[in-house]
Amino acid sequence: MSIRVVVADDQEIVRTGLSMILDAQPGIEVVGRAADGREAVELGRRLRPDVCLFDIRMPVLDGVEATRALAGPEVEDPLAVVVITVFDLDEYVYAALRAGARGFLLKDAGTDLLTRAVHAAAAGEALIAPSVTARLLDAFAGSGPTGPPAQPLQPLTGREEQVLAAVAHGRTNTEIGEEFHIALSTVKTHITSLMAKLGARNRVEIAMWAYETGRVRGRRGR
Repeated sequence: MSIRVVVADDQEIVRTGLSMILDAQPGIEVVGRAADGREAVELGRRLRPDVCLFDIRMPVLDGVEATRALAGPEVEDPLAVVVITVFDLDEYVYAALRAGARGFLLKDAGTDLLTRAVHAAAAGEALIAPSVTARLLDAFAGSGPTGPPAQPLQPLTGREEQVLAAVAHGRTNTEIGEEFHIALSTVKTHITSLMAKLGARNRVEIAMWAYETGRVRGRRGR
């Protein structure tokens, strides 16, 4: 079955371009297009696509609020949302991920990264543009915790700590398996265990916990 996608962007040429790129990929079908955030939310709720691809800045309702409406903490059956934007600003990234986005890409990401992000979101994983991931790590490392670090419900094992760091650096399940020489099913078991111990709903929240608690440090001096 094809991955069903809703595309939302206030610029018609961008909507059309993204839709053409995605429709040309095997196993992906664009089932709806929206010109503003409110229309995007309505389409998402009505069509229940596998993935929503939202621009961050849209009229009526912006991409962050549209994401929160479909994938936020209060949503019982959240959709997978990937946010895509020309604005490479940390506050947008953080707001989008906090709102429930499973991915964050820049519009110059290219066809391959865009396609991978859609597949990752549909599979319950997350893909964040590498340059954005590196900067987020630096930002969190420099800001320090705002309060007592949240503690896991149960202590993490050594392997879970390794997987936690890999997830925070944007690695996919396949890449984690190759890095640590473990089966894909074992990676998924570790991810499930991390979500349970951290009270996280998805990989992005695992990564955010790692950032916020200082478990993962930024790579300064690159």
